[in-house]
Amino acid sequence: MISALLLLAGAAPFPISHSPFPVQDTTRGKAVYVKWCAGCHGDGGAGDGAAAAHMLPRPRNFTGAIYKIRTTASGQLPTDVDLMRAIDEGLPGSAMPAWKGRLSDAERRDVVAYIKTFSSFFADTSQHVAALKFSGEPSGATGATALKTGRQFYDSIGCRKCHGDQGRGDGPSAPTLKDDAGFPIFAADLHQSWRFRGGGSAMEIYHRLRTGLDGTPMPSFSDLIDQKFLTDEQLWRLAQYVRSLSPPEPPEVRDVIHAPQIVGPTPVSPDDSTWARGGRYWFPLVGQVVRKGRWFAPAVTGVWVQGVHDGRTLALRVSWDDRTQSPDSAWRPFEQRVLETVAGDDSGPPKAEPWPDQLAVQFPRRLPESPAGMERPYFLMGSETDPVYQWRWTSSPRKSVAGLARGIDRFDTLPGAVAAQASFDHGEWRLVFTRALATPDTANEVQLAAGRAIPVAFFGWDGSSGEHGSRMAVSTWYFLALDRPTPPGVFISPVLAMLVTLGLGLVVVRRAQRRATARAGRQR
Repeated sequence: MISALLLLAGAAPFPISHSPFPVQDTTRGKAVYVKWCAGCHGDGGAGDGAAAAHMLPRPRNFTGAIYKIRTTASGQLPTDVDLMRAIDEGLPGSAMPAWKGRLSDAERRDVVAYIKTFSSFFADTSQHVAALKFSGEPSGATGATALKTGRQFYDSIGCRKCHGDQGRGDGPSAPTLKDDAGFPIFAADLHQSWRFRGGGSAMEIYHRLRTGLDGTPMPSFSDLIDQKFLTDEQLWRLAQYVRSLSPPEPPEVRDVIHAPQIVGPTPVSPDDSTWARGGRYWFPLVGQVVRKGRWFAPAVTGVWVQGVHDGRTLALRVSWDDRTQSPDSAWRPFEQRVLETVAGDDSGPPKAEPWPDQLAVQFPRRLPESPAGMERPYFLMGSETDPVYQWRWTSSPRKSVAGLARGIDRFDTLPGAVAAQASFDHGEWRLVFTRALATPDTANEVQLAAGRAIPVAFFGWDGSSGEHGSRMAVSTWYFLALDRPTPPGVFISPVLAMLVTLGLGLVVVRRAQRRATARAGRQR
């Protein structure tokens, strides 16, 4: 009787014991799904919504009940808590946003119930969905011994085949990877833990190693523990090693790049020791979706930037992760699969070509008249009437140029002015631009003045992902500040003031002591 009433009320037609949540309403869950989820996942939950063709990775196909991020064993259904966590927190590195705070608790619970109706597997009463029992993290996570052990197992169980020797997703098998649906899939860049789908902590990485990512080439390693090829602690060491490849905290996006003034010449090599002593600034890049051909799946997701100057010349270092030094014939089939998978605009998919990797740094032609002014040209490479000044670099042929961009389709090269050196190592580009702060061409080339906020933006292209022209990654405007050296007086004045104050204090104390001594003598 109770079950019949629940079904009539629209409750989820699954055993209540399978869900830790209060009674869920699939009717209300459907309304939430249609409004917020169907555009990507499709009306029937097959991952074929109107937006799906523009995404890599593709939205989840709920009909097969194959889920990457779970706490259950490989091949098993996820728990309701697993589904709720994905909805609450989203899946970093994909188009799936976090819905906690956007939808109510009841709406999120109801949509979990409705999602399960897309697959009959959830209605199978013989299924016993249960999370694995995970051990706690052993101590010594960042110690040399733990990381050495982790690195040994990274090599011995074949992680480097896909993820590469240094973990940037550039292993020899990386160009061949695809998911169970046949879509191309990138091996995770292990230097960007903030983009890990299931979370970037050592514990969450350990969970993924135990469960695997169903539907992808990433297997579960629980069986290696069962076969005594490795111990649970050693798998933890592997997780700790993987975690050590990324910064301790996700990079904070700041508005201003501070370029200090240094003594001696500015570095021209991207591997100069000067860069190891300076701060780095992270700037995210997103796909260019304003102009055709649009690009919704950029391979360059961000750049690290550093700058220094010597009062005459600026050196700007830009580094970013890139799985291949393009053009690379080994990645050409993968490039073609990406182009066939991701819709860039209304035209058909283009043919894979040997495109180079590229990077551009953008400035206004002139700084605002007022130092406090924030006037900037159109961020997407300016316009015909208000062009922007850019430095452009390409990997093949290896060269750099400066010029004026008058929109995406027009770039007028200017003579000389900028030099660049680049190096590529294990999936990372490091590039240094150098240019005089002041140039003779004040009409077209921005004059880089110390003490001013200089607008700057960045653009990136990965040739082996088919990126060229308007198919690129873009940033918004940020600022570059050429810091002035701190005048010696700033440090000396406080010290002098302190010494003077101390001296006066001692004089006052001594005078007081003398008066007290004199009074005591008169009293005797």
